[in-house]
Amino acid sequence: MLKNPRLRLLLGAALISFSPVYVALVSVPATTSAFYRVAFGGVALVMWLLLRGGFRLPRLSVSLLLIAAAMMFAADLWFWHRSIIYIGPGLATLIANFQVFIMTVAGIVFFGQKPHLRQVIAIPMALGGLALIVGVDWSALAPDYRAGVIFGLLTAASYAGYLLLFRQAQAYSKSKPSDGLPTRELALVSLASALMLGTMAGVEGESLAIPTWSDGAWLVAYAVFAHVLGWLFIASSLAHVPAALIGLSLLLQPLLSFIWDIALFDRPIVTREVLGASLALAGIWLGSRRTE
Repeated sequence: MLKNPRLRLLLGAALISFSPVYVALVSVPATTSAFYRVAFGGVALVMWLLLRGGFRLPRLSVSLLLIAAAMMFAADLWFWHRSIIYIGPGLATLIANFQVFIMTVAGIVFFGQKPHLRQVIAIPMALGGLALIVGVDWSALAPDYRAGVIFGLLTAASYAGYLLLFRQAQAYSKSKPSDGLPTRELALVSLASALMLGTMAGVEGESLAIPTWSDGAWLVAYAVFAHVLGWLFIASSLAHVPAALIGLSLLLQPLLSFIWDIALFDRPIVTREVLGASLALAGIWLGSRRTE
């Protein structure tokens, strides 16, 4: 793995920014692409653990928290993949990053944290940016577009729930990995999420068949590069870089996803949307900064 932690952080954010691109490129249904992300990714993580010395299940209380986290992660992917289909990779990823504000509210309500002034300012900034992007007349938007925005916000809520439960599982875990990375926990969440998404695909009547070799290649790339390598690069660098750079890396992912949407899928964009995206990204960055 790369020795420079700053480079690992930025490279990880860049790899993850391609996640919605993979979803848009494949011809399989939304739940199917979500299933293969965590199925292939979970298998790759287990293989990584076996190569590094073994794989042991955590104790029951931690396992139950990880199952709950997997439920939220499966919901996150279910909503997000549909949001990508309806409103495009860039906007879907931008809205999903509103989880920053849901985490802030959760910290205030459940953990008694006091909000910082910049966090209070960040929320209306981001909401104002979103209003500029989608337009102030909600009723004038196409039904699919409105559904995509709602799915994006549900993605943010589900991902915030996943993060809270995953952190709680890490706090309860007595065995700490030598490299400081919760690879085992992410592997278990990935495989449990795959089981849930596979079940959901069956209920929805969606096939898990991969129709073409190119679809299979994109799905493997999605799992390996975005889900596994992107996460490993970021997680391995967090303890070695300044907090401000972590905030900027969080900003880099939705920004690059928006750029890929314009460059690869010819997304039309007007000045109002540029201003809205800039305002929303600034709000996300402010909201993600740690209190000094």
